[in-house]
Amino acid sequence: MPAPTQITKSPNDHRQYQYLQLDNDLKVLLVEDMQTSQAAASMAVNVGHFDDPVSRPGMAHFLEHMLFLGTEKFPTPGEYHAFVNQHGGSNNAWTGTEQTNFFFSIDCQVFEESLDRFSQFFIAPCFDLELVDRERHAIESEFSLKLKDDVRRTYQVQKETVNPKHPFSKFSVGNLTTLSGSQQMLREELLAFYQQHYSANLMTLCLVAPLPLDELKRLAQTYFAAIKNHGLDKQYPDTPIYDTAQLQQEINIVPLKEQRRVAITFSLPAINLFYKRKPLTFISHLLGYEGKGSLLSYLKQQGLASNLSAGGGVNGYNFKDYNISIQLTEKGLNNLDDIIRAAFEYLELIKNQGLELWRYEERANLLKLAFKYQEQIKPLDLASHLSINMHHYEIEDVIYGDYRMDGLDPEQASALLAKMTPDNMRLQLIAPDLNTEKQAAWYHSPYQVKPIAAKRLKAWYTPEVRQALTLPDANPFIISDSIARPDKSLHPVPTVVCEENGYRIWHKKDDEFKVPKGHMYLSLDSDQAALTPRHAALTRLYVEMLLDHLTEFTYPAEVAGLSYNIYPHQGGITLHLTGFTGKQEALLSLLINKARERSFTPERFKQIKKQILRTWYNQSRAKPISQLFTSLSVTLQKRSFEPHRMAEELEEIDLEDLHEHVRSFYEKIHLEGLVYGDWLTKEAQTLGKRLEHILSLVSSPSPESERELINLTNMGTVMREVSVDHQDSGIIVYYQSAETTPLKMALFSLLNHTMSSTFFHELRTKKQLGYMVGTGYLPLNRYPGMIFYIQSPSTGPLQLLQAIDEFIADFNYAVMQITNEQWQQTKQGLINQIMEHDPNLKTRGQRYWSSIGNKDYQFNQRESVVEQIADLTRAELIKFMMKKMRTKRGDRLILFTTGNEHQHQERLMSDKMITDLRTFKQQAPKFNY
Repeated sequence: MPAPTQITKSPNDHRQYQYLQLDNDLKVLLVEDMQTSQAAASMAVNVGHFDDPVSRPGMAHFLEHMLFLGTEKFPTPGEYHAFVNQHGGSNNAWTGTEQTNFFFSIDCQVFEESLDRFSQFFIAPCFDLELVDRERHAIESEFSLKLKDDVRRTYQVQKETVNPKHPFSKFSVGNLTTLSGSQQMLREELLAFYQQHYSANLMTLCLVAPLPLDELKRLAQTYFAAIKNHGLDKQYPDTPIYDTAQLQQEINIVPLKEQRRVAITFSLPAINLFYKRKPLTFISHLLGYEGKGSLLSYLKQQGLASNLSAGGGVNGYNFKDYNISIQLTEKGLNNLDDIIRAAFEYLELIKNQGLELWRYEERANLLKLAFKYQEQIKPLDLASHLSINMHHYEIEDVIYGDYRMDGLDPEQASALLAKMTPDNMRLQLIAPDLNTEKQAAWYHSPYQVKPIAAKRLKAWYTPEVRQALTLPDANPFIISDSIARPDKSLHPVPTVVCEENGYRIWHKKDDEFKVPKGHMYLSLDSDQAALTPRHAALTRLYVEMLLDHLTEFTYPAEVAGLSYNIYPHQGGITLHLTGFTGKQEALLSLLINKARERSFTPERFKQIKKQILRTWYNQSRAKPISQLFTSLSVTLQKRSFEPHRMAEELEEIDLEDLHEHVRSFYEKIHLEGLVYGDWLTKEAQTLGKRLEHILSLVSSPSPESERELINLTNMGTVMREVSVDHQDSGIIVYYQSAETTPLKMALFSLLNHTMSSTFFHELRTKKQLGYMVGTGYLPLNRYPGMIFYIQSPSTGPLQLLQAIDEFIADFNYAVMQITNEQWQQTKQGLINQIMEHDPNLKTRGQRYWSSIGNKDYQFNQRESVVEQIADLTRAELIKFMMKKMRTKRGDRLILFTTGNEHQHQERLMSDKMITDLRTFKQQAPKFNY
């Protein structure tokens, strides 16, 4: 017997791994994880839309949908989804170009039962004739959902402009047109596709659970050995994605949202073979640098660009698009050729001076440290990731392959750089008002393809590097190694280590995850942050100006694994800083010093202001359900405002206004902070004193900013129509708790957990009301709440509300009908979900910070809610639902949009319609905290 494959894993990884190949050639990775309560499975099938028959675009995607709708052993269509949901899990799937991935997580106690259901997808699916029509309508809804999505619209243009003989050119999603014909005929084709393409030797399975490897091995053999092996050999056509006719072309695309972007694309071979040395990762590391002397820094200084990324682009079995993607200013759009010339100059710099071992080792060392202190992820994410990796890496590298950089091979890197030439290039330009002459199929994106003139190409062939462009110096933030301190935590939860008037710092030394990293959250509350739409617009502008100003100085730190984010909220702004603790204080000092400089230039002010305005105006073109979610918080939170309202204010703001706002913002500040991770108590206290001193120089203490929430009690059904230009309609129905007690949190979260899979099955799968259908537990400003939401291509808001009300009215009967055992399982599923073990430092830090924000200063709210859930009876849940939701006169907020396709349908009307949001928010009663 051959020796078992030794899988390279991080020294920080407590899990045990075993690889095996079943007799049917199914490749299986078993992961024993004794620190989790959840189990997960993922099957990655080496079949995707590249395999679609030419006459049936979208077949692989359609098959993915149909596999969920019953098997010979478990024929009920919604049973699998309900089983997973009931037991505290989640499930999903996606279809890509060459792979389809199915995955789920669930309470470990029922892992075996769930694998019995899951494995049957690949053994004996029903492909019920009666469900064919229903599910192709679900595909149509999914297609319709993205009709106004610029990413999808651009992707379709790319498909139409590659070599038409390459499978990438196929339309991938499918819709009612491509899946037309009789149900019988489509089912027969579906069955044939399944039998021709789904084979055990093309599948990789990953199981993750708190179970011994031997037990996982038994489960794999018991439930997956029956998958048929047809001995299939994957053969995609050996045809290039671009013929010479498709290179040296410029493609103009007009987007729906206002944006200006150019992608300089080079056609490279498949990159899987390079994973051990990662030459493209190294090239992108140099090309995507954002510090002084970088390509982006130069373009920003010239007012030509605001953002740059290097290395993205589609890839597959015989191709890799290498993109230099640049977000342009209006000036940049008018000086495109100079931007492209500068890009070729920087590539020339890399070719001549960049291929140095120390530069490569900087990048490799970062990956080495990331691997050494690899933070764990949830079982679901791990299973999905590893099952896909099994298709791309040698099995011993299934984990390490993402991090492996074995050394610089100058010839290999030079060979790839040699392909980054004007001859081997395409330009994709996305901007309003470009010349176009065609419309892409399916998504109707206007575009034009034209050859790049020889004169333009000539200017890029022999670049002379301008003086302003330089390669980065050695990075002072990179550490060769770091070790977590062994000191034990003195407290089980965060405690206050510094507190004065208007100021408080919490601290917790981590001794579980044993990584030399920390998370620091600092929230600055100011009454001036979001007092009015104008204040909120100014605060957002300040944050974006600050982030832009900091980039050049902090980029080396970001490269070295020290990241930060600054974001505005209802009460002020928050800084979240994370990374290796050895250099965190140095980065924080840099951030504070630069934030206090406030040396914003008029040129950058103009550009950043335009960017924010573009983002806010573009939100009016987002899909209906996204706009409704934004409108929900805007309608209910006193200090949240509509993007278009803030945009109106921002239009009138100048640089002097910004400087005045920053001054008034810092006049009175309340600071709340959390220092968590590999930080000792003394260090946190010293840091706290330093922050207190810095604040005392610029501000005086202040209480926390008020975060007011509209109180819907005794209002009845309040409605608000949101105007959205989209073919679909959308609706959100929101119920609010009037109390913030653990009991109310338990009732709302248990009701959502009990309802969600049935709601999805009834309204999406059975009634086909839309692709985006669901319920959610939604606390706002600490007050529990629950939402029902639908985005529908087929039905207007009146009928959607009727369907939701009908579902709510009937649901208490469904609760009555479940057995006592099922009721206990449902509650236990939710309890396990709430109490799921934090997989890493980041998740634990987020939970602690949320607790502080929710004033859960004992950090035991989860436990209190779980105690209430454990005690709740079905009768209590039904009584709560009858009182809170059953009556149409109940207190609730309904937000809706009427789709262009549904303007002729009967309107949704109410005598409690919000027509003036400002007046409503001023006059409505509020909760304060």
